[in-house]
Amino acid sequence: MKKRIALDMDEVIADVRPKFLDLYEQEMGIRLQEADYRGKKIYQINGADRLRAHLFEKGFFADLPVIPDSQEVVRELTEYYDIFITTAAMEFRASLEDKYDWLQRHFPFLYWKNFVFCGDKSIIAADYMIDDHVFNLRTFQGQGLLYTASHNVHETGYVRVNNWPEIRAFFQQERAAGK
Repeated sequence: MKKRIALDMDEVIADVRPKFLDLYEQEMGIRLQEADYRGKKIYQINGADRLRAHLFEKGFFADLPVIPDSQEVVRELTEYYDIFITTAAMEFRASLEDKYDWLQRHFPFLYWKNFVFCGDKSIIAADYMIDDHVFNLRTFQGQGLLYTASHNVHETGYVRVNNWPEIRAFFQQERAAGK
C-alpha cells in the first residue's frame, strides 16, 4: 500500500499571487513588489482588505497559473504515493466548480476521487501534508511540509520547502531512507 500525500492547492500548485497583484494594481494604481507584502497576504496590506472579496467570486480560481514544476513532480510522485488534493474550498462556495475544472485541466492524471474539498483539514488522514498554512499543519497527524509563501516566511518549526524541485528531493530522500 502506498503512503499518502495530502497536497494543498492554492499557493502550492495554483498561484493566486499574480491575480492579486493585478487586482491590487487595478484598484490601487501601483504595482506591488515582493518586499511590500513579505510576511502577509497581499489583501492584508493596509487599504487592500477589500481585495479578499474577490475570492468569493465565481471565476476567481478558474484561470490561476500553475506553480512551476508542480505538474511534473506531482506526476512523478504518483508512482510512489497516493496523492490527494486537499483544498479548503468550502470557505469560498463559488470556487468548487472552478477548482475542480482547474484540476482536471492542469492535473488530468489525478483521479477525481482524490480531490478533497473540505473546510477543516484536521480530518485529513495521510502520511504527509504539503500546505502553505501553518494552522493546517498544526493539527495534522503526519509529517507536515510548509510550502513557502509570502505570508509564512517568518514561520518556523516546520520542514520548509520552497519549490517543487525541493519537494522532489525531499521525497527521494524519504524513499532512500525507507520511509
